Amino acid sequence: MSDNGNKLKDEVRAFWQANPCGTKFTDAEEGSREFYERVAEHRYGTEWHIPAAAEFGRARGLRVLEIGCGLGTDGAQFARAGADYTGVDLTDAAVGLARKCFEVYGLKGEFRTADAENLDFADESFDLVYSHGVLHHTPDTARAVREVHRVLRPRGRAVVMLYHRNSYNYRVNINLLRRAGAHLLKREAGLALAHRLTGEPVASLREHAARVKADAESYLAPGEFLNRNTDGAGNPLARVYSRREARELFRDFAEVETATHFLNKRWLPVVGQMLSRGLEARLAARWGWHLWIYARKGEAQTV
Repeated sequence: MSDNGNKLKDEVRAFWQANPCGTKFTDAEEGSREFYERVAEHRYGTEWHIPAAAEFGRARGLRVLEIGCGLGTDGAQFARAGADYTGVDLTDAAVGLARKCFEVYGLKGEFRTADAENLDFADESFDLVYSHGVLHHTPDTARAVREVHRVLRPRGRAVVMLYHRNSYNYRVNINLLRRAGAHLLKREAGLALAHRLTGEPVASLREHAARVKADAESYLAPGEFLNRNTDGAGNPLARVYSRREARELFRDFAEVETATHFLNKRWLPVVGQMLSRGLEARLAARWGWHLWIYARKGEAQTV
C-alpha cells in the first residue's frame, strides 16, 4: 500500500477507535448489560430488516467470521444461533467492547484486532464471512473482498453490506438536502432550524458547522462531503456502490445476488414517520441505503 493509503487507514483507525460504531445511541454505562441491550434495541428497532437479511438463524454449526465486529451486537446473534464465531475489527476499542459483550451474555467467541485487507487466517478457514457497513470504509475495498474470498471454504458464503449509490439517502438526502443544509450551518439561526427539521443532535451539527466555516470548498467537495455525511463529520472515508459496481467487486465469486434495505425515514421530510413497515420495505427494495451482497464461492479447483 502507498504512503497515502497507509495514512488514510491510520485516519480511519483513529476515527473508529474514538467512535466505536453504535456507542452514540445510548448513554448507559459502557460495557454494562444495559449498554448492550440499548444498543441492540436501537439497532434492530431502526434497522429491523437485519435479522432476516443477515440470516442469523441459518448459522448453526457454521464457522463464521465477522469483519468489523463493532460492539458484538450482530456477533451475539450468530453465537446464540449456534455458530462457531470469530469477530475481527480494525480497532482495539471495538474488539474490547465486543469481547465484553460476549462475557456479559455468557457467549462463546474469538476476537482479534485485524485489518480487513490483510486477514491473518489460513485459506479456506470459514463457512460464512459477514460484514455489515465496514468494507466501504477501508482504503482498498477490492483487496478486502479478495481476502473474504480467500478465507472462505469452497461453496462458502459472503454476506456483505455496502452503502448504495442509487439510494434515496445518497441521491437526494446527501447530494441535495444535506448539501443545501450545509449553508444553514454558517449561522446560529440556521443551525437551530436544521436541528428542528432533522432531529440531528446539536453537537453533531456544530461539528459540521465548524468544518464548513473552516474550509467550505473542501467540505463541499463531492468525495469529502460523502465522507463527512455518512458516519459523522470526522469520518475520513466512505464509499458508495451501485449494484453493478458491487457485482464487479465480487467477480471472483461463482454466484452473486444483491438486495437493498433501510430507507432511513428520518430524512424523508413529513412523510417518513407515516410510512407503514410494508410500504417502507417496498420503497427500500429500490431506494434503500444498504446494499446487501450475497456471494457464494465456487467449488474447489481440481488439478
